Amino acid sequence: MSFDLAADLAALETRGLRRVRRVLDSPQSARVVVDGRDYVAFCSNDYLGLAADPRLIAAACNGAHTDGIGAGASHLILGHTAAHHRLETALAQFVQLPRALSFSTGYMANLGTVTALVGRHDDVFADKLNHASLNDAAQLSRANFRRYAHSDLDALERLLAASCAPRKLVVTDAVFSMDGDIAPVPQILQLCEQFDAWLLLDDAHGFGVLGAGGAGILSHFKVASPRIIYMATLGKSAGVAGAFVAGAPDLIETLIQNARTYIYTTATPPLLAHALLASLEIMRREDGRRETLGRLIEQLKTGLDGMRWKLMASPTAIQPLIVGGNAKVLRVSAALAERGVLVPAIRPPTVPDGTARLRISLSAAHATEDVARLVDALRHVEKNS
Repeated sequence: MSFDLAADLAALETRGLRRVRRVLDSPQSARVVVDGRDYVAFCSNDYLGLAADPRLIAAACNGAHTDGIGAGASHLILGHTAAHHRLETALAQFVQLPRALSFSTGYMANLGTVTALVGRHDDVFADKLNHASLNDAAQLSRANFRRYAHSDLDALERLLAASCAPRKLVVTDAVFSMDGDIAPVPQILQLCEQFDAWLLLDDAHGFGVLGAGGAGILSHFKVASPRIIYMATLGKSAGVAGAFVAGAPDLIETLIQNARTYIYTTATPPLLAHALLASLEIMRREDGRRETLGRLIEQLKTGLDGMRWKLMASPTAIQPLIVGGNAKVLRVSAALAERGVLVPAIRPPTVPDGTARLRISLSAAHATEDVARLVDALRHVEKNS
């Protein structure tokens, strides 16, 4: 056979890079049942603990009764329901931008946005630690793809200064999904203003958590500009599914006309829009969830202080603990699981070689006892490894 897939899979296994799925037997939460066993889980992006909130479940059920299950068509044919329209209006208001457009996933939002805005002879500038969806979007756009070292503003400035492209687009994670650190958005925006570039911010991990009322990275830094293209996902802090892009009216209208991942796909089930409208209201009103999350982050940092394995410098719910090699991080993750604690082992190519880590994700649904259990388990495994 020309494709020796078995050999390729065996090579992944040898290098400690083969991925394995777990089967979740319970709703997503801080405490889960996996393969029939109870665990405390630090694996999900459900940062506010809304994924199984009874109010979202009730809203989804009500939405199913009023609008059915499937949308049945793309947004531009006959799948754009009143619930979708209300959600887009609410999302724009939530992040204080003129208009918003909903997408099925964050991956599709990034692919559709970048390829709709730039093409051959244009330049895309990207942080080297950006999410894969931004990298794939840049490559699919056929624009020149210029990458700069992580958060290296001097390198970005040099690239922008050297560009003669008719359109220039800077794309960056707002909160980096594997490191948990925050992009220097005000400084990047200043460079975009200086060199006449647009700025696409992927706020998948900041929306709902950062800023006043969880409004995200723009509120966190108190920045605004018509150059900003704002994307956030709705399956993390919001607890449901989907994504949206927000910005100037002409931007949104351009995406409606040109974003292929919006035009050529069936709209999401309208019941999800009903659930998301309930989620936005909870996020806006219940600051206590973000306050709880902040306390848990500090508890974890204090509890792991002095360990041989070090937490990366992250102010967010993503707390990466650098362990080292692929085989070692897999052993540590397995040892934690034996103690009833689930923390995923993250390896290349998701992260750079030599930086395999435990990606600890905290949620407002965790109790202080859960974090204490994680700290005790990590210290035990470290001592015996």
